[in-house]
Amino acid sequence: MAIASPLPTDCYPVHDALGQLIATAYYHTQGELLCVVWTGHITNVEVLQVAEAFLQLQALRPIRRLYNDKTTTTGDWAEAMPWLEFEWLPKAIHQGLQAIAYVLSPDISNQLISRRFADRVRPQLPIRLFFDYDKEAALGWLQAQ
Repeated sequence: MAIASPLPTDCYPVHDALGQLIATAYYHTQGELLCVVWTGHITNVEVLQVAEAFLQLQALRPIRRLYNDKTTTTGDWAEAMPWLEFEWLPKAIHQGLQAIAYVLSPDISNQLISRRFADRVRPQLPIRLFFDYDKEAALGWLQAQ
């Protein structure tokens, strides 16, 4: 991970049904921060799987800040949007989530979906979008929340 931050306390890989790595979550006790770094081509199935894993992890560890890095992903996950908005987000907030820094994929279609997601989250939670060259700024913003 190319972020200048304290070393993570724990690392949690998430694999799809075929055993391919789709995301790795790095938990940082300091700041109650979870950095989720996505990889590969993702669809709504993978997004739901990682979101469920987040909720399971959040039940075990305090997570107030989420750094969501999709710089190495492509794919259309728009079908997951209603579930994320109406199921995942309320649960994540109830369990203590307070802010999200979202690093965008360079894939334009993925960016459009990510922007729609941010628009739906923003009324309930601070969220800010960043480009891949702004990872340090994303982490700095998140730590200030």
